[in-house]
Amino acid sequence: MTQVAPELLALQRLYHWEKTDPKRVALTQPMGAGAVQDFTWAEVADQVRRMAAHLQSQGWEPGSKVAILSKNCAWWMMSDLAIWMAGHVSVPLYPTLAPETVRQILTHSEAKACFIGKLDGWEGMKPGVPADMPCISYALSPLDAIKSYEGWEAICGRTPPLQGEPTRRADEIATLIYTSGTTGLPKGVMHSFGNFAWAIDAGLKRIPLSGDDRMLSYLPLAHVVERMLVEHGWLRTGMHIFFAESLDTFAADLQRARPTVFFSVPRLWVKFQQGVHAKMPPAKLNRLLGIPILGGIVRRKVMKALGLDQCKFAAGGAAPMPMALLQWYSQLGLNINEGYGMTENLALSHITEPGKNQQGTVGPTYDGVQHRIDPDTGEVQMRSQALMQGYYKEPEKSRESFTEDGWLKTGDKGTIDKQGLLRITGRVKDLFKTGKGKYVAPAPIEDKLVMHEAVEACVVTGANLGQPLGIVMLNADTAARVVNDAAARTELEASLASHLKAINATLDPHEQLQCIVVVTTAWTVDNDIITPTFKVKRNRIEDLYARYYDTWESSGKRVIWQKD
Repeated sequence: MTQVAPELLALQRLYHWEKTDPKRVALTQPMGAGAVQDFTWAEVADQVRRMAAHLQSQGWEPGSKVAILSKNCAWWMMSDLAIWMAGHVSVPLYPTLAPETVRQILTHSEAKACFIGKLDGWEGMKPGVPADMPCISYALSPLDAIKSYEGWEAICGRTPPLQGEPTRRADEIATLIYTSGTTGLPKGVMHSFGNFAWAIDAGLKRIPLSGDDRMLSYLPLAHVVERMLVEHGWLRTGMHIFFAESLDTFAADLQRARPTVFFSVPRLWVKFQQGVHAKMPPAKLNRLLGIPILGGIVRRKVMKALGLDQCKFAAGGAAPMPMALLQWYSQLGLNINEGYGMTENLALSHITEPGKNQQGTVGPTYDGVQHRIDPDTGEVQMRSQALMQGYYKEPEKSRESFTEDGWLKTGDKGTIDKQGLLRITGRVKDLFKTGKGKYVAPAPIEDKLVMHEAVEACVVTGANLGQPLGIVMLNADTAARVVNDAAARTELEASLASHLKAINATLDPHEQLQCIVVVTTAWTVDNDIITPTFKVKRNRIEDLYARYYDTWESSGKRVIWQKD
């Protein structure tokens, strides 16, 4: 059982800030048209107490499930706290899910109610919410939701705040985090209050968070990393959280927050790099960075333009970070720490150590975490006091996720060096065998392929083919430029062919790519090709493109344009 001091549990941290620093701004929420709304700790606690009193008045059994379907905002975090204070279990949903998935999660979790918050695609998701489910809207909810459901402000306005300091035990379930896995239906990962408290305690020994820090919350709070680092980091340290308004305002949101700690997934780190290169070609940037004094000025200018000039700790995760990308940011003076974890261990597994060159690995374990490699399969296995309590209503799958002696099976392949640094080499189930009988690990090749400036995302595949294939999706700017410009397309084709040649020169013969296939369909959450954390669903790629593999392979072309 997870052992933590009671005063470190989530609700106790809210009471602590409510008493010791009530007037300090805790949350800053954009309200549109450049306006923002600040919430002090006193205001956060007051609204949480009022909503908790409302939830308690519904007469549900203690430990009932209450869902949150919203993009990140101040009310998301206050809803989570109110659910806990009322004695219940929160069930966050990604704000981009298909209606069938929304219904599956709400039904499977037996949710009693749902907060319907800030959403871009509510009309598409609405059919997934049972018509008889009680729902509550936020100030930033879609107009239809505001008209259909009673609002947060109205409920808080008529409900007296819950008194005292209601507590939850460390061993009580706090939340069900439904996985956004690349295969199969989502599973509800059960985590306790003690899990969270132990994990943030261990995390803060490696990640330097304090009450003076600022973070921008923009990756889904339904995802385990944002939940841990932002929400529970905020509760533990009292730091100031800013929220992003939209993709269109993201640059301005970053400038407003000037985060001192910043986490992003590889795909977005690549986008930032491509944005810099769009304004200054790579060759020119490299030349300027190599000039004494001027190089320092250029670095500061680039980092300020990104909104990261105050960033003291940067991290990446959720998917492998290409080595070339890490080195590019290091040139700019921003060393990105690469982390590794999963929903089942609260993302608290490994992270590189600040100030040490551990690029190419995900670093050593956090304090209190143990790791090992299965000698038969090469699978990474780990254990700690942050391991899940199991999958909700899935005892068999829960058992399958652990070894007989209690270690979590991660599903990832890796190696551990003499310094205790873990290197992820691929997924146990992602390996495929070519027609020559040779196994190929796609992840390391994808790390190289995605580094072309025109590539947004990619997949390496080719089970039973003579050689693997690389399938790429172009970024939006490049796709728009080449669609009706033959010259631009010819230039890009030559560049991709050169990129392919350079990649193959670094690979063993059986790994070398037969060709690069450029697809015209954007890979999005809406068409179910990527997860909400930007991981490509390999099974969907097979569904969409496998019928073309033989044709691509026999074409003899190095770059192929596939019209879908």
